[in-house]
Amino acid sequence: MRLVLQRVSRALVDVADGEVAAVGPGLLALVGFGRDDGPDFVDGPVSRMLLEKVLDLRIFPDAAGKLNLSLRETDGELLLVSQFTLYAACRKGRRPSFSDAAAPEAAAILYERFVELARRALPGKVASGVFGADMDVSLVNRGPVTIVLDSRDFTAS
Repeated sequence: MRLVLQRVSRALVDVADGEVAAVGPGLLALVGFGRDDGPDFVDGPVSRMLLEKVLDLRIFPDAAGKLNLSLRETDGELLLVSQFTLYAACRKGRRPSFSDAAAPEAAAILYERFVELARRALPGKVASGVFGADMDVSLVNRGPVTIVLDSRDFTAS
């Protein structure tokens, strides 16, 4: 699983010229699953650790302007958007390979389960894009702050 987190003032997702999700201050998380993320990955410890990291990273400013507060502490919102292209391999040629990404059927299940897990952890504060849709994602990156999380960094060696 890979996540690209962007601290935002606001973000929204349009599908077919209609807004399907929007958040105010908080995080936009692009979410991708790899071919090695099995059917139980989202229910496992690494996925849960990643979600807790998203919710508890101290990347929001306190009253003194220091990055000391988390999404939870700021009462921020979270917008989750599926993004298989996070697994693009660009080592060879000019056309990216997506063979490291999870198959669409598996990724759809994992994504929906991750959204559900996030909604339970942050009730009323989680919005999501539409899996597999051609989406227009708009955001105002605040800071800018962008963080990349990869499940490989959270597994025991």
